[in-house]
Amino acid sequence: MQLVSLAIIAAGFISFSLLSGRIRGSIITAPMVFITFGFMIGHGGFGLADIDLDHGAIHIIAEITLILVLFSDAARINIAQLKKDHNLPVRMLALGLPLVMIAGTLTATQLFPAFPMWEAALLAAILAPTDAALGQAVVSAPAVPVRIRQAINVESGLNDGIALPAVLLFAALASAQHDSSTNDWVLFAILQVTLGPLVGILIGYFGGQLLDAAIEKNWVSTPFQGISILSLAFFAYSMAEIVGGNGFIATFVAGLVFGNSIRNPCVFLFKFMESDGELLILITFLVFGAAMLPEGVELFKPTYLIYALLSLTLIRIIPVAISLTGTGIRLPTYLFLGWFGPRGLASILFVLLILEEVDLMHGSEILAITVITVALSAFLHGLSAAPLAKMYSKLISDMGECQEIKKVQEMPLRDGILKNNNK
Repeated sequence: MQLVSLAIIAAGFISFSLLSGRIRGSIITAPMVFITFGFMIGHGGFGLADIDLDHGAIHIIAEITLILVLFSDAARINIAQLKKDHNLPVRMLALGLPLVMIAGTLTATQLFPAFPMWEAALLAAILAPTDAALGQAVVSAPAVPVRIRQAINVESGLNDGIALPAVLLFAALASAQHDSSTNDWVLFAILQVTLGPLVGILIGYFGGQLLDAAIEKNWVSTPFQGISILSLAFFAYSMAEIVGGNGFIATFVAGLVFGNSIRNPCVFLFKFMESDGELLILITFLVFGAAMLPEGVELFKPTYLIYALLSLTLIRIIPVAISLTGTGIRLPTYLFLGWFGPRGLASILFVLLILEEVDLMHGSEILAITVITVALSAFLHGLSAAPLAKMYSKLISDMGECQEIKKVQEMPLRDGILKNNNK
């Protein structure tokens, strides 16, 4: 990257930082700002910065970001609390997420008849995970009942890791479908989704036990507690890849096991994701705007827009409503939880990594559809988060006693720990 490009990007981050306090809680979100900034300085706009999607550094940043996001998102989910309090996200993950993939696949086969079935399934799986950060005003709004915003938070924290095995399997099947020399891809994918979790369980558990013992014996300083946690994420990734498993799945599982087996709180991990981790995430959105969005615009077709709109609405809302049937929540909540399933970071990283590793017949089309969907989501969910949160809060307050206001324990958000507030 040229020094001029680096200077422009650094100036953009400085400018946003100085205004971040004023912007927070408004209809303007950080992903919206950096997608727009990236597009304007990239070759889709004024061409001020040379950001090439094929540059090796871009993929390294994507891999590092995905490793940290998968590990930290999983580590902040308390499984005991999940079983006790959070039946809504459990249903959305166990039933809603597979139904979203099925609905997305069926829709893709109708809109894109040239797509083989496994490529249609791959597209649906890439766009299934949600990113609560794109609607930050919802998950951080005290007026929204804790149970509802935590449902969005927990679902977003787990569905990227849960969707990843499906993404890998569908990518393998899609690759094998049009190239007989890649039939071993299927066996390779099966090994990845079995060995990856096994490595993650072992490293997550024993890593947590070792760190606990070192903390209790005062052998490790506070800064190095954090360094050891971050290193554990990369160790899980590396070891899984060495033995033939998938490093990203191992990282997610390691985070889940580590976060639920360690006795001492992972405060540093959340602080890291609130600062350094947030920087990596915003860089990803900037790269998305500078290098990926122009490709999406260039390859644009009306059917891509139709699929994107359906992905953000019916393909998401109907499965979520089906998964929550019988929970006692009201129609506004079905719609609220269905709408606030923004597509963001996971979809960007998944499509980048899959297209780098797998040869697909319609790879460019899958990239374009993903890019259009994420861009629409960033702005539609970002702009609607604050006003819809306010409107929904008023509807719930008018209902009086209802399932929506049932008290639950809060779990940390990706960008920090919320104070317990069971209003």
